[in-house]
Amino acid sequence: MNNPTIEYYNKNAEAYVRLTRNADMAAIRDRFTKLLPDGGNILDLGCGSGRDSKAFLDRGYHVTAVDGSAEMCRATEEYTGLKAVCSDFAAFMPDGSYHGIWANASLLHLPPRAIHDVVRRLTEALDPGGAFFMSFKHGDFAGIRDGRYYTCLTEPLLRELLRDIEALQPRAFFMTQDALPGREDLVWMNAILIKKP
Repeated sequence: MNNPTIEYYNKNAEAYVRLTRNADMAAIRDRFTKLLPDGGNILDLGCGSGRDSKAFLDRGYHVTAVDGSAEMCRATEEYTGLKAVCSDFAAFMPDGSYHGIWANASLLHLPPRAIHDVVRRLTEALDPGGAFFMSFKHGDFAGIRDGRYYTCLTEPLLRELLRDIEALQPRAFFMTQDALPGREDLVWMNAILIKKP
């Protein structure tokens, strides 16, 4: 099926890697990893340039890197030495379980119903007590922008979207500025949810 968002990343992979690989996500990663056991298993859903996968690896975590773009998977593999899984999120089948799922600026490329379905299915692969991080551009826009599909969400919209996934309990919602230079006016809505023990 033709997917303009995946095509965008395949065509613009080199520029996207240059733009995003050095973005400072350390504070948010630390907030996430504090909830995980040392050396735990992390699913990096939408691994992009490989920045976060490498940071997790460097801290001793076991990482499964997944992306729908073949070129992004290639970039991650070259940067981290991992074998990335090239898969549409809806089609990705976890091989095992995870202590944490990291979906940084990735689920936002799905329509709301697909976000719900992917989160519900992947929650089944999350260990009890495990953490699920996700981030979205703040707002209520849904549609194509700059060649990619986006679902922008507010905290109330995300809460409502995930309301019937009873295994996930909200731990924290917090806003951050974009980490890229010149985009400080772009606000992100971040969420950490915990799977019920």
